[in-house]
Amino acid sequence: MAKIFVIEDDRTIAELLQVALAHEGHEVHLEPSGTLSALDATYDLVLLDLSLPDAEGLDLARRIRREHRLPIIMVTARGQTQDKVAGFDAGADDYVTKPFSFEELAARIRAVLARAGRERARLETGPLVVDMDQRTAWWVGAPLALTRREFDLLATLARRPGRVYSRDELVESVWGFDFNGESNVVEATIRRLRDRLGDRTRRIVVTVRGAGYTLKLP
Repeated sequence: MAKIFVIEDDRTIAELLQVALAHEGHEVHLEPSGTLSALDATYDLVLLDLSLPDAEGLDLARRIRREHRLPIIMVTARGQTQDKVAGFDAGADDYVTKPFSFEELAARIRAVLARAGRERARLETGPLVVDMDQRTAWWVGAPLALTRREFDLLATLARRPGRVYSRDELVESVWGFDFNGESNVVEATIRRLRDRLGDRTRRIVVTVRGAGYTLKLP
């Protein structure tokens, strides 16, 4: 689980990446241009397309490494050997050519995060522990019996307690491509998760009217 900054001007590719990465448990920010104003120290990885309408990808890579020192995976249609060499010289940690399979990209992301020491396999916040590798969770020292969707929902909320996640963000992160369009699926899963946590007063998984849901921990 990581926070990933995606620089990609092709809207279709960008949106597919956002849904697929969210389904893997990552938080994703899409940037369609060479603007880096939203990039900060809270991010763990940059996915960078080299062919942008308003910026040179290699120059962006050098700037990112100089100003933020974040790992970079270049995702580009430039597949010649000289392009790859130029990419690595500019600071890329890995280089993926289009078209690519998402399974391969996901594996490369995991490898780069692990090498950079940014892989977050275990979340411990207050009385809550979420182990992403084992897909298990504990609340106040007791194991939680969670379904797949309940675990994914809890893991998404637990990554950034206090952050309000909209219904659409939760659908993308938890259901992804498998979402069948049922109108109350998020609400029903939230209700079951509250039951698992003993959250009868709704003070742990909090509904923010008109905005979404957030996790508040003591």
